[in-house]
Amino acid sequence: MSGNLTYSMIKPEAVQKGFTGPILSHIQKAGFRITALKMLKISEEVAGKFYAIHKERPFFNDLIKYISSGPIVPMILEKENAVEEFRKLIGATNPKNATPGTIRNLYAESIEQNAIHGSDSDENAVIEADFFFPRSDRF
Repeated sequence: MSGNLTYSMIKPEAVQKGFTGPILSHIQKAGFRITALKMLKISEEVAGKFYAIHKERPFFNDLIKYISSGPIVPMILEKENAVEEFRKLIGATNPKNATPGTIRNLYAESIEQNAIHGSDSDENAVIEADFFFPRSDRF
């Protein structure tokens, strides 16, 4: 399944602004199949485990506070060459640099509140998907 799976998460400010539906529509129109999806609010402890790879970075504490500030929508997506295709669909991390029509261009507020997360590699896609959707819980 490597290469055909990616993980994504709609972030708190996008959920709170009511962008979940439009973002999901954007994803499906781009040919991605949503194979797992849920809405939840995570604690700072869970957020810290998810973002442990960034623990030594100066933005870590702000990231943890932000991602645990409201509901998120984690999901698993499938499509051929999923990680690369999804990174194109969401656009640059900084919405000011995002290509017109990309999710971040349309829905993100700033580099910190950039509406959506997308895995950066096939390996991380599997790790991130497994974090929120243990394989035993998947349909």
